[in-house]
Amino acid sequence: MPTKAVPWIKVVVHVLLLIPVALLFRDYQSGALANQADPVNYITHLTGDWALWILLMSLAVTPVRRIHSSLAWLIRLRRMIGLYAFFYATLHLATYVFLFSGYDTATAIDGLRHGKLGEPFHQFALAWPAIWVDITKRKFIQVGFAAWVILLALTITSPQRVLRWMGGKNWQRLHRLVYLAGIAAVIHYWWLVKTGVTRPLPDTLVLALLLGIRVVFAIMKRVRSGRSVPVTSASV
Repeated sequence: MPTKAVPWIKVVVHVLLLIPVALLFRDYQSGALANQADPVNYITHLTGDWALWILLMSLAVTPVRRIHSSLAWLIRLRRMIGLYAFFYATLHLATYVFLFSGYDTATAIDGLRHGKLGEPFHQFALAWPAIWVDITKRKFIQVGFAAWVILLALTITSPQRVLRWMGGKNWQRLHRLVYLAGIAAVIHYWWLVKTGVTRPLPDTLVLALLLGIRVVFAIMKRVRSGRSVPVTSASV
């Protein structure tokens, strides 16, 4: 693909990945969101689903681009797609903190309107004991938060200047944790749903396939590197 086309493809990808949050905002404005049986639960599942799907998309970039050299340009989309995975994961976490945990969002917003800039932090301090109890009791929250922390670390270290500062090998070691984030996200999903619900199964199978491909490529790379080592004659 011509290099000049990549920026336009990035624009298209930006638009496509913003559609879910745009539709959510539309539903909020039109009142359709309020008509949901449980609006907070709806937002939580929507943002969580899209965070996982986009994360899987970012993991799929590398194996897909290896299919043929003409697909090498896909690597230029991987960072952007990964940032959107973090974006939706953060919306997912924010939904829990500000809409589900007991945080008084209305009071916090009202405080800001009246110039009380510390009110949001005050409300968070009030809600924190309940949030902490929830974290300690619910394993799905623990593993989900672990996935978010990994994505946060990858987002912070994604700029080129950080890559140069860390060094290529260290940067690659850190960013391989994206697979761990994917595993944690899938576990979070399984532990969240009720026993007998198989909604996470398709995402699990996709992740397993991507991990399997990763392992195969790693083995092939090791075999090739082993063959390329010159054989030297033993000294007598």
